[in-house]
Amino acid sequence: MPGHTDNHVVVFAPMDLVWSRTNDVADWPNLFTEYAATEVLEDTGDRVRFRLTMVPDEKGRVWSWVSERELDPETRTVVARRVETGPFEYMHIRWTYHPVNGGVLMRWTQDFAMKPGAPLDDAGMTARINTNTPVQMGAIKRVLEAEAAALLPPGCRPPTEEGP
Repeated sequence: MPGHTDNHVVVFAPMDLVWSRTNDVADWPNLFTEYAATEVLEDTGDRVRFRLTMVPDEKGRVWSWVSERELDPETRTVVARRVETGPFEYMHIRWTYHPVNGGVLMRWTQDFAMKPGAPLDDAGMTARINTNTPVQMGAIKRVLEAEAAALLPPGCRPPTEEGP
């Protein structure tokens, strides 16, 4: 059975900030803790093709691949896929953004299948993604909420999970 994950986080920051920063692929190493570098190969405005390079893993290996993202600013959705699939038969990702209680609900769903002989099977990769994605979403949340707080006038408090 193919792998499927569904993770989300609420970022207490303006939609435009969350949308623009999370879709600035060239700056991902400043948002994600797992990415060492990105190289934008092609950017048409609504579609970006890029090479993503991870920080070395626990065995010192560096993983890199090419992905493509198609952005729809009107519906605040992004569909992405790996072009260079590596150990995956396919990897499709959907990002959605919805305003909620003074913040943005950012959801990532991933559908994939591992190739025979890959280091992990579908269940193992599902577990790995479901462990790592909340860590990465938490890192993004911290960065963007700090940026949003810096934009507030003195004396204003940013919204939180407890309310404004």
